[in-house]
Amino acid sequence: MSAHQSLVVLARGGYAARGVIYLIIGIFALLAAQDSTKPKDSHRSLEALLSQPFGYVLVGLVVAGLLAFAAWRVLQAVRDVDHHGSKFKGLVIRAGLLAGGLVNGALAFFALGLLVSGLKSSGGDGGSQTKDLLAQILSWEHSNLLIYLIALIPFGVGIAHLIKGWKATFEKYFEADEDVMRYVRPVSRFGLIARGAVFLEIAVLLAISGSNYKAMDPPGMKDALDALQNLPAGAVLLMVMALGLIAFSVYSFAEAAWRKINMDVPGVAGR
Repeated sequence: MSAHQSLVVLARGGYAARGVIYLIIGIFALLAAQDSTKPKDSHRSLEALLSQPFGYVLVGLVVAGLLAFAAWRVLQAVRDVDHHGSKFKGLVIRAGLLAGGLVNGALAFFALGLLVSGLKSSGGDGGSQTKDLLAQILSWEHSNLLIYLIALIPFGVGIAHLIKGWKATFEKYFEADEDVMRYVRPVSRFGLIARGAVFLEIAVLLAISGSNYKAMDPPGMKDALDALQNLPAGAVLLMVMALGLIAFSVYSFAEAAWRKINMDVPGVAGR
């Protein structure tokens, strides 16, 4: 397999793995809206997947996909394969891609840890050292200022998703005819807007928490969905958001199938 083909497989497998994760999160959120269970974040979704028949095989495939997606995101950021440029806007987008690569890489290693430990705690010293370091940082007198700065990250991601969904700017990266896009377009827009809303809610939860922020328990997607559920008409809101996250998974699968994978990267041969 050529370098070009390997990168295409890497990228498409990564988008598909992201689709699997969001499909599971969306399904659990949909069930929660019907009082069948509680919303789950990406970590709990991986644990739920592991408990299914052939769960280790499925999680293994997701691990490979997430590692591929993380590598693709880093390549997008460092080599600028989508031509965002080196101006301020382009650098911000590329920084977001790099952050996404790191997050997905961390999620992949979490899933790998599930496979290795069989859902048992590893009990290593590295985790406790990390907890101690975070606790020390966040015990600083003005640590709430740090939390507000951290909250800007999901806030920025959320705004970017809302704009991307509203303007449908993702279309320029698709290689699909109109017969396909007439279905992909509305679902993708809904999914991107829903994911953006979840990230904005996470930013709000972080900002509200301020100095009460827990070092090893930052608010995430599960907390955002739980907060929705506790609002008036929360079940309806949660159901809409769940459908939006499922729509985002469809968008991810569509990217796996039809996204343009630009290959004019130095050192990588084209088709």
